[in-house]
Amino acid sequence: MSVLDSKVPKGPIKDKWTTYKDKIDLVNPANKRLIDIIVVGTGLAGGSAAASLAELGYNVKAFCFQDSPRRAHSIAAQGGINAAKNYQGDGDSTYRLFYDTVKGGDYRSREANVYRLAEVSVNIIDQCVAQGVPFARDYGGLLDNRSFGGVLVSRTFYAKGQTGQQLLLGAYSAMNRQIGRGKIKMYNRHEMLDVVIVDGKARGIIARNLVTGEIERHSGHAVVLGTGGYGNAFYLSTYAMGSNVTAAWKAHKRGAFFANPCYTQIHPTCIPVSGDHQSKLTLMSESLRNDGRIWVPKTLEDAKAIREGKMKPTELSEEKRDYYLERRYPAFGNLVPRDVASRAAKERCDAGHGVNATGEAVYLDFAAAIQRYGKEQAHVKGLDENDAALVTQLGKAMIKSKYGNLFQMYEKIVDQNPYETPMMIYPAVHYTMGGIWVDYNLMTTVPGLYAIGEANFSDHGANRLGASALMQGLADGYFVLPYTIGDYLSDDIRTGAIPTDSPEFEASENYVTERLDKLINNNGKYSVDHFHKKLGLIMWNKCGMSRNAKDLKEAITEIAALRKEFWQDVKIPGRADEYNEELAKAGRVADFLELGELFAKDALHREESCGGHFREEYQTAEGEAQRRKEFQYVAAWEYKGEPSDAALHKEELQYNDIEVKERSYK
Repeated sequence: MSVLDSKVPKGPIKDKWTTYKDKIDLVNPANKRLIDIIVVGTGLAGGSAAASLAELGYNVKAFCFQDSPRRAHSIAAQGGINAAKNYQGDGDSTYRLFYDTVKGGDYRSREANVYRLAEVSVNIIDQCVAQGVPFARDYGGLLDNRSFGGVLVSRTFYAKGQTGQQLLLGAYSAMNRQIGRGKIKMYNRHEMLDVVIVDGKARGIIARNLVTGEIERHSGHAVVLGTGGYGNAFYLSTYAMGSNVTAAWKAHKRGAFFANPCYTQIHPTCIPVSGDHQSKLTLMSESLRNDGRIWVPKTLEDAKAIREGKMKPTELSEEKRDYYLERRYPAFGNLVPRDVASRAAKERCDAGHGVNATGEAVYLDFAAAIQRYGKEQAHVKGLDENDAALVTQLGKAMIKSKYGNLFQMYEKIVDQNPYETPMMIYPAVHYTMGGIWVDYNLMTTVPGLYAIGEANFSDHGANRLGASALMQGLADGYFVLPYTIGDYLSDDIRTGAIPTDSPEFEASENYVTERLDKLINNNGKYSVDHFHKKLGLIMWNKCGMSRNAKDLKEAITEIAALRKEFWQDVKIPGRADEYNEELAKAGRVADFLELGELFAKDALHREESCGGHFREEYQTAEGEAQRRKEFQYVAAWEYKGEPSDAALHKEELQYNDIEVKERSYK
């Protein structure tokens, strides 16, 4: 059995990254011109990495399956990006960001990587401001912050509800500068279908030109995967429809270990499912929980009346509403971590208090915030604070300035005005904490193959705190990988260009071609989506928020059978040597089917409840009560001061009837 070496530097955690950088091997500028690096994926992680590596002098080949790097799924991130700047003076620090991230992930992330993430977070904001990213600013012109779930400070920088888009445009502009200089060669509409291993090292990829269908060989001295997560295995998710696991899965099949595949983020504030006609779900930013209050009717009778359209939510008086997060977790209120909020919403809906036609929705209500902001603005302007119409008008204007594009998006999808009636939300698949295993250098178990951003497993444990995805992607691409990859490439300055006519490249190309031919010539009975939807139902119903051994064993058997049926009965029109989106989708779903089985096996093996992943066998009323008690205890503990490393490492807690004697972070 292989032994995983995380290569975490020795010494105090606060000194590891600085000491590491002081001692690594470097590639001098003249030698960087001799080295080629392949970067697959051009979202925040891949885009920032490609721009930074090219700026350093490496020759970069960048690949994306979209028509432009601007279409990467990072563009969909709305709420913000975390950084320990402490502009508010409310007690934030590098340590507190580190601690919140480790605790928010249920103590299952690698601490050394997380501390480094917290350290470099402060540089990310400066980098992005220098690129012209239009972060929100306060009245005095300083960068503004808001709070996100699982923390007690304001550390989230934002650009209205378009933060991911603005950050991606910053990285894209940096890439374009290098494309113009000839240091980045951009391959749009190309999909990586295999990693080529030569003498034990990643030396290239096989890619398909999605426009012409041509299979291409591309070589490099190292390969970097910044290809995002695999939540579309659930079919319905907040991911873009094209998001897939193919690049990461091909790396896994070539020897890169996969870590924590069953750790999937369930986001609590998504627009609920409305029927089986949907192809994806839409996220409402977690930033809305700063001002929105989450509630359901207290009684089953009122919930039923609302579901049947006999009562409007605005007709229900305050005393008949259950603001269940504020009731259960008063220290954090509506800003509890995503896993806690998601689990609580599901529990209330399972108990019959859901408010939409399917019974799977809770309310996110801005009425109180509108009144609060309205009175504040009336006071500031010297107007009558008792004029109800004026206060409401001023309050709505303030909410529009903070969340206007999100409210507009909700109204277009649901056909309800969220200024007048509460939003409806429900948990949905949003992010994957699991991914390719990497060491401290962000290298996989295959030498020369790196995974950055959401594609790797290292930073978020069993649950990602809101606004940390953008932080990790940019940290890896701008400030970590450019250092660590040099340590590896310093041995390649005399290697010369990697030829693509070797037996290894030929074998990989043949493998890809044979697989495509098998799909296109199958001539089955059912579409690709037919199988994808079936897989999604199995994943959500049996590998979703609540899991048990019986369902997981059934899921493993059902997915294996579905995979067999897929290869027998899938039908793909058209040819392989042309633009054929159905063929591209078929390859991705084939990989989802394989990943899904590994996902279920991992979930079965984990006889624990952690993050958003609850094993019903261990989920007793006593266990849930203990979990809530512990969460309140940790919140109070934070107010008193930061715990010592010894306390953090030697906690003895009860987690849903499972005694944890000592936590392990590797």
